[in-house]
Amino acid sequence: MAARSVAGMFERELEALGKKQGFEKTGDLIKIVPPDLFAELCQQSVQHLQRQRSGVDCHAIFQSFQAVGVHISEDELRKIIRGMTALFSTAAKYNVTCEELLSMLISKLPKQILQVIRHVWNEEGKHLCELQKSRDLLPSGELVDFHWKIGMAVSSDSCRSLNHPYVTVELKVADYSGQITSKILELTIPEFKNFHKQFKEMSAVLETV
Repeated sequence: MAARSVAGMFERELEALGKKQGFEKTGDLIKIVPPDLFAELCQQSVQHLQRQRSGVDCHAIFQSFQAVGVHISEDELRKIIRGMTALFSTAAKYNVTCEELLSMLISKLPKQILQVIRHVWNEEGKHLCELQKSRDLLPSGELVDFHWKIGMAVSSDSCRSLNHPYVTVELKVADYSGQITSKILELTIPEFKNFHKQFKEMSAVLETV
């Protein structure tokens, strides 16, 4: 695939991510972050992608920001973390050069921040691209735990559902910032049997790979 074509796809995906995650606002937040703290944030993001740490220590970085008078909220900090981790992940996906990466950012970020990104990509970009090729780069969400239990419905909009068993499934997923969120599903027994059937089918397919 031609280098120009790859760079074009990288640019389009970056623009799509920008619209989805609000990178313009994230860029404004990054502008007020001291370069040394931004470097630490980027390093932790890269280590998280490389599976060297369970997540970016958002709370510790937030305290460092507060200590030097950078007044942003923890939610805003998580937006920066998600934005930078998505940036490095997408750059690895398209195996872009440092100059191609910076060309997408030069009009959006100050020089000192761009120098940090240049340093991080020169040091870690090759390894991230290799991990991406081997499918070992951490995805955007990582399943960290899975629980299920059987219960009995005691109230319902439909009287026919009362005293019927159901299955509660809890999925715990970690995002780029290391923040863990729980997704809870309540399934009727037929729904759970279908859920189980699809997992068995996936397992059978994986055994043939």
